[in-house]
Amino acid sequence: MKISVILPCRNEELALPSCLRQIREVVEDNNLDAEIIVSDSSSDKSPEIALRAGAILVKHDKEGYGNAYLEAFKVAKGDFIFMADCDGSYDFREIPKFIRCLEMGYDFVMGDRFGGRIEEGAMPALHKHVGNPLLSGLFRLFFKSNIKDVHCGMRAISRKALDKLDLQTVGMEFASEMVIKAIRHNFRIAQVRINYFKRKGNSKLKSFSDGWRHLRFMLLYSPIFLFLIPGIIILFLGLESMIWMYFGNAELFGIKLYFHPMFLSSLFMILGYQLIIFSAFAKIYSITHLNEKSDVFDRLFKLVTIEKAGISGSITVVLGILVYAWIFAKWAGSGFGSLDEIKNSIVALTFIIIGFQTIFSSFMLSILGIKEKR
Repeated sequence: MKISVILPCRNEELALPSCLRQIREVVEDNNLDAEIIVSDSSSDKSPEIALRAGAILVKHDKEGYGNAYLEAFKVAKGDFIFMADCDGSYDFREIPKFIRCLEMGYDFVMGDRFGGRIEEGAMPALHKHVGNPLLSGLFRLFFKSNIKDVHCGMRAISRKALDKLDLQTVGMEFASEMVIKAIRHNFRIAQVRINYFKRKGNSKLKSFSDGWRHLRFMLLYSPIFLFLIPGIIILFLGLESMIWMYFGNAELFGIKLYFHPMFLSSLFMILGYQLIIFSAFAKIYSITHLNEKSDVFDRLFKLVTIEKAGISGSITVVLGILVYAWIFAKWAGSGFGSLDEIKNSIVALTFIIIGFQTIFSSFMLSILGIKEKR
């Protein structure tokens, strides 16, 4: 079987008949060797419509956009997989364009609704002017991609490429996962301008919750933007303000700050350092468990061993303890009277916490660095 056309379906009895009819016409007019798979979780007449039209029905009754495709992939026999919603919003006469791209050697083909014509009322203004452009823009920033319409539901992929992706998500974020992993695998990706039409029936999209799920997934796959950059900024602010208040008579807007804001500086240093460590956790995990590649982290992982990190963390803890010992000795020398060593106490506390963070994080990094056999 050359082509598998997969339609995720949940209560689409209004649009499904015309979609199936249009696909049949395209298959016949272009002499395509194709199968049509309807992956269904409906409670309406969609399954009966699919069977009457001669489609292969995969009845799984699992909720979720990702589940619909994951179940259909199990039975698809095509060398090429074409995917699109069966709600009347996509023109299936575009199928040959996608197949030609795959035949030219592209691994993955994405539709671009913004490059074509969007029918009035087909896309809510919030999605058209804010949601989709914002998420697609962030995606291009996070993943150094030129994909214009990340969440377009019309796409195609070769079976060989699909098998490499190991797709896991079951909800709307499945759309993002597929594109992210295609980029991480260095697939050849083509973009095809398509038209977009007003859907038939009620939309299943939930603007804010689905948008958040896409954004959350992108952030999880981009630890540099989620952890590393915020961590560096927060750590720098904490260190700079700590030095400023420790060595000088800090004033802000004419107000003398004394030592109290140093507690906030300490918090910033500890939080920033922890975020940087989290970025290392996420990156090491992606390398060892998600088959990503990073020459920089491979070299860094060999350079920064658990022994070296443990030693540096221990030295930092000892420095903090020595500062506390000096404070105690000074206190004892004064006959255990009144003592003004708040600044040094804050510095000692910060050293000890960061030291222990380093020690135990080195063990966690080593655990994450153990590669699983596949």
